[in-house]
Amino acid sequence: MASLFAAILSSKGLKVRMLGTWTENIDILNENGVSYIDQYGYETHYPVEATNTPEECAGSRLAIVLVKSYQTAAAAERLNLCLAEDGIALTLQNGLGNYEVLTNALGTQRVISGVTTLGATLIGPGSVRMGGIGNTTIGDHNKVDLLADIFRLADLEIEIVSDTSSLVWGKLVISSAINPLTALLGVSNGGLLENNYACDLMELITEESAEVAARYGIELPYADPFEMVESVARKTAENYSSMYIDFQRGGQTEIDAINGAIVRVGEDIRLPTYYNKMLWMLLKARTKN
Repeated sequence: MASLFAAILSSKGLKVRMLGTWTENIDILNENGVSYIDQYGYETHYPVEATNTPEECAGSRLAIVLVKSYQTAAAAERLNLCLAEDGIALTLQNGLGNYEVLTNALGTQRVISGVTTLGATLIGPGSVRMGGIGNTTIGDHNKVDLLADIFRLADLEIEIVSDTSSLVWGKLVISSAINPLTALLGVSNGGLLENNYACDLMELITEESAEVAARYGIELPYADPFEMVESVARKTAENYSSMYIDFQRGGQTEIDAINGAIVRVGEDIRLPTYYNKMLWMLLKARTKN
């Protein structure tokens, strides 16, 4: 997703600097820019600067945080070294807790919460494929105008709302039902709809996650949670979830911030979360972290 946003912003002539820790990726980005493959299969290279040194980004007024949820604390420490005092960090990450981690480190005046339905697949170092057209919704903030202007300049659809909690939970419920199942079953998003047992299990998880949200006082941004999950799986049928990709690589996944987060909220409100807990434990048992 970081490469996708970098390519889109760079394509409009905006200067983009990417801060990360993947050395091979950084080297290729500096040499060739971002290789962007659109939904029609056309490949274009867009120039970016990439570094693993926060000080080289000193004075940045805008940062879009797109690291994995388990990397948020480390990213917040690095942002403290490069984000301007009047700068703003926008989190468009998956799962719960990212906004809180960032505000603890940077302060509420320098963090905005958001949700995006744009999709992307990382092909390899420096190369990304558009995975789906979508829009981005961000929370209202006294510094939101700068961010909105940049998004609109890049022809990115953006909406500003007073509270993003409903949208964050809406995406969380969908992710909780699709992502871990694709990882464990080794299928694309659409593959879950091709098997009755997988589809039934997806429905059970959706119902449980939606019940946690309702009991927690969250009104989801859609009337029928499973209908929405089915719709997302169908629209992204050819896509492989980020959790599937992380799982296939044998690396850490975002299960703690998705199903694990639902389990923790369920415990806080004394609501059992049998299906989410099962998925959380299975993924933890099959991965290194």
